[in-house]
Amino acid sequence: MFTGIVETAGEVVAVDADADGRRLRIRAPELDALHHGQSISVSGVCLTVEAFGEVDDEQWFEVFLAAETVAKTYLGVVDVGDTVNIERALAADGRFDGHVVQGHVDTVTTIAAIEQVGDDWRFTFALPDDYGQYIVDKGSICLDGISLTVAEIDHDAGAFDVAIIPTTYELTTLATKSVGDPVHVEVDVIAKYVERMLEGYQ
Repeated sequence: MFTGIVETAGEVVAVDADADGRRLRIRAPELDALHHGQSISVSGVCLTVEAFGEVDDEQWFEVFLAAETVAKTYLGVVDVGDTVNIERALAADGRFDGHVVQGHVDTVTTIAAIEQVGDDWRFTFALPDDYGQYIVDKGSICLDGISLTVAEIDHDAGAFDVAIIPTTYELTTLATKSVGDPVHVEVDVIAKYVERMLEGYQ
């Protein structure tokens, strides 16, 4: 389980693709305590650390993207030099911030607008088909592995906004994003459970 509190932004330093999928090597400064088989969130996608090491005092790790992950996320098109958000799985005795995040991407949406408002930023995203019922005003949503709060939703316009504070903007990949860029979406899993439990009463 993750919380959506990004620890650092990593850089893709190598990509190896074959018929079975893709393998990414990611350099992640100040990321220690890595081990083989560890779950790790890469821009909101739960993956498994297959190898890790250190070069020039900087940590790196490798993850493998199976065909389904390549098809369902945009990690299938990231390349050397691209940045990704990194979060290690929550320790059982760790402080719980953010919200419950599984690292199971529901869909991919795109950035519709970016506006700086004072020191903060306002990002507008296209409301993804078939997932609009899970996105509500002031509700939690995970975008590219970042736990965020929906600031406003406009179903008629097919869009929703989130407000980004300077710390989040600077620490994550949001600072490198542009209008039209893809973003991973994981809706609040609690909403899915509530929907399933209520199905029998409809």
